[in-house]
Amino acid sequence: MSKLQPVLIAGQWRDAVDPVGSLQAHDPSTGQAIEGLYPVSSRQEVEQALAAAVAVAEAMAAAEPARIAGFLEAYADGIQAQSDALVELAHRETGLPKTPRLRDVELPRTTGQLRQAAAAVRQSSWTQPVIDTSSGLRAMLGPLSKPVVVFGPNNFPFAFNAVAGSDFASAIAARAPVIAKVHPLHPGTSQLLGRIAHAALLAAGLPAAAIQLLYRVEPSSSGLLVGNPAVGAVGFTGGRSGGLTLKALADKAGVPFYAEMSSINPVFLLDGALNERAAALAQEFFASCTMGSGQFCTNPGLLVVPASADGDRFMAEACKRFDGAAAQVLFSEDGKQHLLAAIDALLAAGASHCAGAAQPRREGSWVHPQLLQVDGERFLANLHALQAEAFGPTSLVVRSRDRAQTLAIARAFEGNLTATLYRASNGGDDDFAAMLMPLLRPRVGRLIFDRMPTGVAVSPAQNHGGPYPATSHPGFTSVGMPGSIRRFAGLHCYDNVPDALLPAELRDANPSQLWRQVDGQWSTAAVGGGQ
Repeated sequence: MSKLQPVLIAGQWRDAVDPVGSLQAHDPSTGQAIEGLYPVSSRQEVEQALAAAVAVAEAMAAAEPARIAGFLEAYADGIQAQSDALVELAHRETGLPKTPRLRDVELPRTTGQLRQAAAAVRQSSWTQPVIDTSSGLRAMLGPLSKPVVVFGPNNFPFAFNAVAGSDFASAIAARAPVIAKVHPLHPGTSQLLGRIAHAALLAAGLPAAAIQLLYRVEPSSSGLLVGNPAVGAVGFTGGRSGGLTLKALADKAGVPFYAEMSSINPVFLLDGALNERAAALAQEFFASCTMGSGQFCTNPGLLVVPASADGDRFMAEACKRFDGAAAQVLFSEDGKQHLLAAIDALLAAGASHCAGAAQPRREGSWVHPQLLQVDGERFLANLHALQAEAFGPTSLVVRSRDRAQTLAIARAFEGNLTATLYRASNGGDDDFAAMLMPLLRPRVGRLIFDRMPTGVAVSPAQNHGGPYPATSHPGFTSVGMPGSIRRFAGLHCYDNVPDALLPAELRDANPSQLWRQVDGQWSTAAVGGGQ
C-alpha cells in the first residue's frame, strides 16, 4: 500500500498521527482512482492542530499589517508560478476543463482575491475605525486573537479552497491563524496550495503554525473543530445538512459560524421580456444552468415563467436545448447520486419531467441536463419540497397563472443568494418589477436585473450571502474585500484611552479614520480600499 501523504500540523509537514483511515481522489470522468493516499485525521491530531493554532493566535494578532499583506501577495505570486501544475491536478481531481474554467477564470480569481485582501490590509479598510471625540470613545474592527477554521467546498478547487480561497484570505487578513479542512475530492490540489502557502508564510516571517491543513477528520472530531470555545470563528461552504449539523455544534460553544449552504436562485421572466426575446432567454438560461455542469451555488435552479403564449415559446426553445444536451460530468459519484435523488424528490412532490435525455450508462459521474416543470398552484401548495436544491445541471420551471400568483410565489421563497428579474428593454415591465422588488429584497443577498446569476464578481460591492437557509447570517458576504474580512473580526472599543496607547487606526493623526465626531457633528474622512 502507498505511503500516506503528510498533513501540515504545528508548522511542519509530517506523517499523520494514528490516522483512522485514508482517502483517495478519483477522476470523475472515468471513475478511476488517482495515485496518492491521504490520511483521515484522528481526534488526537485535531487536538494538536487546535493547540498549535491557539499557541500562535496572539502572535498573529500582533503581526504588522505589512507582513500579513506581504504574505498574501507572495502567496498569490507562488500560485501563479505553479499554475501549470495546479491546473493539471485540479483538472484530474474535479473534471473541470483546464481552459477556460481553471486556468483563465478560477485561478486568476484566486490570486486576485489574495491581492485584494492584501490591499485591504495595507489600507486598513476592513477595520472601519470610528472616532467620537465628545465622549472619548473610539472603536474599530480588530483581530479575534483566536484561530479560524475553514471548511472548503467541492465545486471550487482554487477560489473557495480552504487553504487558498476567500474565507482563507479573509481570515489571514484579519490576522487569525487558519486551520484548513480542505475538501477530500481534491486533496492533491489542496496539498500543493498548502505547500505554496506554507513556504510564503515562512518567508514572510509569520508564525509557522499560522496555517494548518487537514484532508478529512473522523466524524466525532468535526465537533472539536467547530465546537471549541478556543476557536474564534468558522467559515463553511457546502451543503445544508452538513452545515446545519456543524452550526449546531458551534452555537452550543458560542463560536460564530459563517456558512453558505444552499440556494435555488429564482429567476423571473416577465411578460415583456418574453415577448421581446423568448428564444434568446432560453439560450441564456440553458447556458447558465449547464455551465460547470450546474455545480455553482448561484446556478438558476428555479424559473418563474408566465403561463402564456410567450411563456410557451420560451419553454419550447428551452426544451429543445435540454433534449439535445450532451452528458456532463459531476465532481463525484456521490454528487451524481445526490442529484438524481433530488430530481426524484421534486418529481414526487408534484413536478413533471419536461426535457432531458435519460441518464447515460457509462463509467464516471456523468449526467444529462434535466428540465422539470410545475404549475403555480402546486408549487404554492408544496413549497418546502419544491424549493429543494438540485445541485447540478437541473432546473425547475414554475408556470405562473397571472401576476397575482407571481407575487404570491415571490412572497413564498426561502432565503436565497440571488434573485433575478428579466424585463423588457422598453421599460414595459418596470411597474411590475417594482412590485416584485420589495418582496424579493429581504429574501436574497443580491438582486439582479437582466442577466443570469451564475457569475460572482470579486468586488468590494459584492454580496455573496443572503438570508437563511442560503447562509447562516444575512449580514455578511463570503466574497468581496474588505467586507468578507469582517466576519473574522471583533469590535474593539476604547474609552478614554490616551492617543499614544491607541491602535494606529484610531489615533488622531491617522488619515484612514472612517467617522469622526467633533463638537457633536459626525463627518467622514477619506478612506482607501473601496469603502
